[in-house]
Amino acid sequence: MIRARTPILLLSGTALLAVTACTDPGYVTGQDPNQKTKQGAILGGILGAGTGAIVSDDKGKGAVIGGILGAAGGAAIGNALDRQEAELRQQLDDDVRIVNTGDRLILTMPQDILFNVDSATVTPVLRDDLFKVADSLQRYPDTTVQVIGHTDSDGSASYNQSLSERRANSVADVLTQGGVSYRRIQAFGRGEDQPVASNLTPEGKRQNRRVEIVILPNA
Repeated sequence: MIRARTPILLLSGTALLAVTACTDPGYVTGQDPNQKTKQGAILGGILGAGTGAIVSDDKGKGAVIGGILGAAGGAAIGNALDRQEAELRQQLDDDVRIVNTGDRLILTMPQDILFNVDSATVTPVLRDDLFKVADSLQRYPDTTVQVIGHTDSDGSASYNQSLSERRANSVADVLTQGGVSYRRIQAFGRGEDQPVASNLTPEGKRQNRRVEIVILPNA
């Protein structure tokens, strides 16, 4: 029993120390372009170790093998996200916010530049950016794409829900027109239910009116 547990504990402990190092306040985000790749490898190793231990008769050996395979898979996903993020930052307008969480990319587009007031038709300027996103999605095909519409709290909740859905579908339509398979895309609206800022100020409302494109690597 002791021999079976030891490799799991050693591997998990080493991985946790590495995660702590990456998330330490002294670690300056942005100085290491491969940070997300490394974090993906670490987290993949932890998950792989646990899975390998569960499915293997020799739990110690299973943890080691699972950790190696999980780390490799996590590193590959992190590396692809790092590369795609860097390419999108070069290609897209500065108004498009890009966040790399390590397991997904989140592109946030303000609705004030995506749509005219009360309209669900994408403006010509932002269509160009969406076509660039579509090109990127075709270069990185092993992902699922969620398009999520959000509004501020002005108007009725039912109207805002409908508007957010129509705007998410409009963005998804442009991505499919750009060559992305509709099977990869999930479009839905959240209405006013998920604000990122206060709806009591004009600036807060502006931030809440947005469409998010979430790029999720396939398992």
